Amino acid sequence: MSLAKSVVTGTVYRAPEKRFTQNNVGVSAFVMNIGDKDEMLIRIISKRNTLDELVSSLNKGDKVLVEGRLQTAAVKMDDGTEKRIYEIDANTIERWGEISASSGVDFGGEDIVKFESDDMSNELINEDEIPF
Repeated sequence: MSLAKSVVTGTVYRAPEKRFTQNNVGVSAFVMNIGDKDEMLIRIISKRNTLDELVSSLNKGDKVLVEGRLQTAAVKMDDGTEKRIYEIDANTIERWGEISASSGVDFGGEDIVKFESDDMSNELINEDEIPF
């Protein structure tokens, strides 16, 4: 059952693997832990070729942000109990907490944000102008 669009962050719990369907469609999958103290595992599935390079470069412990469609399924175990499985069919996967060298942002320096001379950001907004 597909529930809704979801965006989650967490760490890679199990390294990615790629398999192929009978129709030769590549499916990459990995398991992600979204819990802080307790393990809360979600399987991430990607059928998009554009994400293959990123997914294949992930390692256990990497922090990632995933956006996609949350799906649930009930699986009957060997002992007769039912277990609920959560999956996200990913549209977007990004490494979380990394800054690319091409971004040009230096968070180690004193000047994090530089405003242009014609920037109006230092003007005060009157409370009457706030629409809510």
